[in-house]
Amino acid sequence: MKLNKNAQSALAAINREPTENIPIGLVHIMEHSVIERIAKRASGSYAGDPHNVYMEMLDNIGVSMVDQYLADNPLTMDRRGYRGGAGATTGKAAVCDGIVIDSPEAVALHIEKYQYPRIIETIKNFDAEKVKRDAINCESFLQRLLGPDILKAGYGMMRFPGLDYFQYGYEPYFTAYAIYPELIDRLFSLRADYALMHNAAVVEAYVGAGLPLYHRLDHDMADSRGLLVGLKTLERAWLPCLAHSIKPAVDAGFALLWHCDGNLSELLPGLVECGINGFQGFQYEDGMDYKKICKMKMRDGSSPIIQAGVSVTRELPFGTPGDVMRQVDFLVEHGPKAGLFLAFSSSCVPGTPYENIEAAIEVMKSYNKL
Repeated sequence: MKLNKNAQSALAAINREPTENIPIGLVHIMEHSVIERIAKRASGSYAGDPHNVYMEMLDNIGVSMVDQYLADNPLTMDRRGYRGGAGATTGKAAVCDGIVIDSPEAVALHIEKYQYPRIIETIKNFDAEKVKRDAINCESFLQRLLGPDILKAGYGMMRFPGLDYFQYGYEPYFTAYAIYPELIDRLFSLRADYALMHNAAVVEAYVGAGLPLYHRLDHDMADSRGLLVGLKTLERAWLPCLAHSIKPAVDAGFALLWHCDGNLSELLPGLVECGINGFQGFQYEDGMDYKKICKMKMRDGSSPIIQAGVSVTRELPFGTPGDVMRQVDFLVEHGPKAGLFLAFSSSCVPGTPYENIEAAIEVMKSYNKL
């Protein structure tokens, strides 16, 4: 598909080329009535036609690039909040392969009995050609859905080790993390060995198909207080395993953006050393210093690629339209001169004042004039 000028500007920003404009990244809004209003559709139309209504919203905003396709995601939310069920991170004990995860010992048992053997079997039966086909088919399909005005960039295709709090729950997992470090480190290592094979296939597919050399990596490693686990423990095993996992993409010159929830400041130098060269999604009120981050040098000496987000936890829900517009101006003034996208810092939740959303869109569009 031949990309139009708006999508081409996003590709130029990924490549850190000078652009006439500042492209707009994913602006994800969860409230149905707001999606419909921006899309200029009738009330109630989103639920019956989520893709087309959501796409009309993105087009009317002037979005240049989408990495994570989320047209159906707002269906999980209404004005009262998330409509899904309770999971392990809400205090409900997880049950994994018949094991009730109510203690660190249960976590250790499940890892040794099920996780290790499954990863070893996955490595043994790895099918690189299937991974390549799946990557090309998925990204090509989504690019066709988005059309020529919006660039589809990579998300969710690459693998790397993570913290298993979503599977096991916070208390059981983090206690196991503390008292069984060798067990956790081996799990990181096995996952990294698989990820290296998987990501090498994905990189080959992207390069061969001419897809954008970009991927956003999502895994929450911090809350508002700081890292979820001690930095020294991450330096011991997780960071080396992350570097091992993403080496094929780093060697191929990918833009690799890390999603930044909470106060991730302490981990940023380690991520850069691994080959991460961009960041997205900042909670400024938690201590993420935007100006300092934008001045960081990546491994190759370049400036980072930045998806600079209007805050969905401060200015958008609690500020005024003027506050929102001033924040966008601040993000532009202090952002990198090449490789900058404007967006929201994360999902814009129901109840956010419409006039603030409108102000953010207005000022972002003013920077994206082509």
